[in-house]
Amino acid sequence: MRLLPKSLFGRLVVVLLGGLVLAQLATAYLNLTERDQLLYRAGGMRLAQQISDIVKLLDSLPPGERRKVVAVFNAPPLAVSLDRAPLATPAAGEGADFRHSMFATVLRYALGESARIVVTRAESAPRFDPPPMPMMPHGKWGSGGRGPGYVAGGAFFTVQVALQDGSWVTFDSHVSPQEAALPLRVALTLLVLLGSVVVLSLVAVRWVTGPLSVLATAAQGLGENINHPPLAENGPAEVQRAAKAFNTMQQRLARFISDRTRVLTAMSHDLKTPITRMRLRAEALEDEALRGKFVRDLEEMESMVTQTLEFMRDTSAAEPIQPIDVMALLESLRNDYADMGKTVTLEGSTAQPLPGRPLALRRCLANLLDNAIRYGEHATLSVQDGARELVIRVLDEGPGMSESELAKAFEPFFRGEASRSRETGGTGLGLGIARNIARAHGGELLLRNRAGRGLEAILTLPRPGGR
Repeated sequence: MRLLPKSLFGRLVVVLLGGLVLAQLATAYLNLTERDQLLYRAGGMRLAQQISDIVKLLDSLPPGERRKVVAVFNAPPLAVSLDRAPLATPAAGEGADFRHSMFATVLRYALGESARIVVTRAESAPRFDPPPMPMMPHGKWGSGGRGPGYVAGGAFFTVQVALQDGSWVTFDSHVSPQEAALPLRVALTLLVLLGSVVVLSLVAVRWVTGPLSVLATAAQGLGENINHPPLAENGPAEVQRAAKAFNTMQQRLARFISDRTRVLTAMSHDLKTPITRMRLRAEALEDEALRGKFVRDLEEMESMVTQTLEFMRDTSAAEPIQPIDVMALLESLRNDYADMGKTVTLEGSTAQPLPGRPLALRRCLANLLDNAIRYGEHATLSVQDGARELVIRVLDEGPGMSESELAKAFEPFFRGEASRSRETGGTGLGLGIARNIARAHGGELLLRNRAGRGLEAILTLPRPGGR
């Protein structure tokens, strides 16, 4: 998906944060709904207990004394009266909801199952006669004798209970959800919990993905320097196994390249001796034309042996990295070719030095210029600098190459057809050596045909921190 981050760290963070946010939303929803029910139950229990106490008190008094007691208890939020007509018993399920059912159940529990009780829903707050005095300053009592300022979301009930002598006492009441809204403390608790888990998750994800980043960096450095220091074999068991396997692979590769280089060095040394003897014998030939052919063949053989050895081993690895004045290097190459009667044009500029191996980079560019001049008579060096990378293009006006030849151009000893034959000189290793040097600097070398005529070699070298 395009919305997902590319890195493993980013994807794990998105998954964890998404799960945590959903979990917190579900927890908040459950807290709100469960708390609402608990508060209604608690408020209903208090009111039911108060009604039960009043009923028991009224049952213990003679009828003449009951009105005095009712006048005492007739205060917000409970209106008590003795002269109301009996209410009709509602049909089963009529107007019932959670609050009605809960309050009726709690009330029957407080008064006993044998008590005759009628509980109905009321549409408005109870009225008091005479009206009570308003209470200040919190606005708990309403103005104008209407009763208290009830909390929004509460429920009004009318309750009738039969006394022992058969008379009925009526209670107009209000069951408040108390403060059903999510309190600030609960909200802060959820936020602190979410923040703590997010921080711990980020630390855990970074701890898990950190070794992968180190392994990726080491793998990239291995391509630039086979003798790169080994990875530290610490951390979780899986990371230790991966680091150990990587170090073993690096040691085997280094050993293989070292053994191959020693073999090729020995072969080169052994081949130079017979080539030197053949050169001396060729000099003794009286036929000048034949002697010239022998000498050219021997020089070509010696060049092939030398360049093959340099191709198979990375001679630039031993050269220390240092800041390179790229423009001075390119101008030096241009002057060298000018001394040989070759034309090299320099375009563009860069003022910032580039960390690298100057001799190796010089050889890389020289190989590219040799190819450009050999097949296109003259070459152009184009420099394009940026914050992330330095791009050097070597352009010629030669015949170019087919797409199939471009794909094989970096293979050892490959040479194109037609004008790119052995008679033009070279061994077919220059481009391979140049690409090895570019990759040893963390860059890349590409070839492509120009729009009009000729070939373009694009050397890309990254700047520190720009990868």
